Amino acid sequence: MASVADMDLEVAPGVTIPAADLSESFVRASGPGGQNVNKVATAVQLRFQLSENLTLAEDVKQRLARLAGSRLTLAGEILIQADRFRTQERNRLDALERLTALVRKALERPKPRKATRPTKASKERRLAAKKQRGAIKRMRSGSDD
Repeated sequence: MASVADMDLEVAPGVTIPAADLSESFVRASGPGGQNVNKVATAVQLRFQLSENLTLAEDVKQRLARLAGSRLTLAGEILIQADRFRTQERNRLDALERLTALVRKALERPKPRKATRPTKASKERRLAAKKQRGAIKRMRSGSDD
């Protein structure tokens, strides 16, 4: 199969990540695999140059950086480590799917929060509950003889 450097990654209709912004390297994975795990580099490290990307809007980049969290390096790259599977191919596809899902989530604009005020009835209920609670506490603190 072609490496990620050969093809653009289509994330959503009209949104693609150029192949130049992606790079992958293979490292030895931990976990199951028997003796094979010690000699074959099956884990994939997928790097996406977020700071260098020109196809994503600036607000999408900011949301993506926030969603990436600790996967965002100081160099402005999103690093995705995929080592769930025993083969390079499955791990490569897993890494690409995870990056695609992350970018798709960042493409969704958050709904703006509208400030609301409590209703008069809810304020009255709250105050009535406080008075009732206070009355219960007053009744409890009787004289101790």
